[in-house]
Amino acid sequence: MLTQPSKTSRQSIHLSRRHFGMAAAGLFLASQQQPIRAEKASTADSPLFKISLAQWSLHKALFKGQINNLDFPKESKRTYGIEAVEYVNQFFKDKAKDYDYLAELNQRATDEGVTNVLIMCDGLGKLGDPDKKARTTAIENHFPWVEAAKRLGCHSIRVNAASKGSYEEQQKLAVDGLSRLAEFAAQHELNVIVENHGGLSSNGEWLAGVMKTINRPNAGTLPDFGNFHDYDRYKGVEELMPFAKGVSAKSHDFDAQGNETKTDYRRMLKLVLDAGYRGYVGVEYEGKTIPEPEGIKATKSLLEKVRDELSYVNTPVVAGSCHRQRLLGRRRSRRGFLNRRCP
Repeated sequence: MLTQPSKTSRQSIHLSRRHFGMAAAGLFLASQQQPIRAEKASTADSPLFKISLAQWSLHKALFKGQINNLDFPKESKRTYGIEAVEYVNQFFKDKAKDYDYLAELNQRATDEGVTNVLIMCDGLGKLGDPDKKARTTAIENHFPWVEAAKRLGCHSIRVNAASKGSYEEQQKLAVDGLSRLAEFAAQHELNVIVENHGGLSSNGEWLAGVMKTINRPNAGTLPDFGNFHDYDRYKGVEELMPFAKGVSAKSHDFDAQGNETKTDYRRMLKLVLDAGYRGYVGVEYEGKTIPEPEGIKATKSLLEKVRDELSYVNTPVVAGSCHRQRLLGRRRSRRGFLNRRCP
């Protein structure tokens, strides 16, 4: 004979279901407040950061027609061994709504095992334009690129915070334009990230203030090592890193030891890592003294070298940790630090 549940047990079941429903609703609401992740958190065995290739590094070859935009993922992987790319809309500016083209570009990246990271968007108007109508037009001009980035599987579009007026006026205008664009991008689960790219956006304190005022999980920054002009680049990067969803390792010239002559990569990447950032760092060579291919390779090599050095510094001492022992073994085996039990 089946025993009927008691009144108390029925109430418990009812309460449990009600509490479950409340908890589920709470989780859903909480999920809406979470930032759109630019990159998964790194594990103990993963690199401190991954390396991507900014398409602007090849702008001369692209403008000359020596490389086709559709071949960029293949060029990145096969020529430079870089498995993630950052597009620039200038090189396919009439293709934002060409879904067949975007599908082919995405397929070519997939075939090469290349990750599409973001699209850098320029020439679409001032998101902080003092004229309300022009500002709205600029915002709407970015909409197709948000949708294109979504189709390519990118996590963000990179935009500019250009404006006119006083320090405070430009901040207010940029907040309006970026907030409205970020609201649209959130519907597509995309981030809107601002690069220090001239004007007041190259003032780290100003741009950080814009981000604080916007206060949206999908609005962030893309600190560039070299676009600060007269502003202290290290101070600027440190100010922008709390909001960073991407990083551009700008490079121009290298010394005989392979170090960038304008930026101390060790100091800069330490600032990046100290902020807790573990996403992609993009190679963006913009120099003139050596050809683009050599500049890309030199920048990548420097990033890898510094990453290895910082990996050694940041690897915790764990008994039996072969990961650290291997790092130690590269540099310190002569001092007897290598655990010979590690493969």
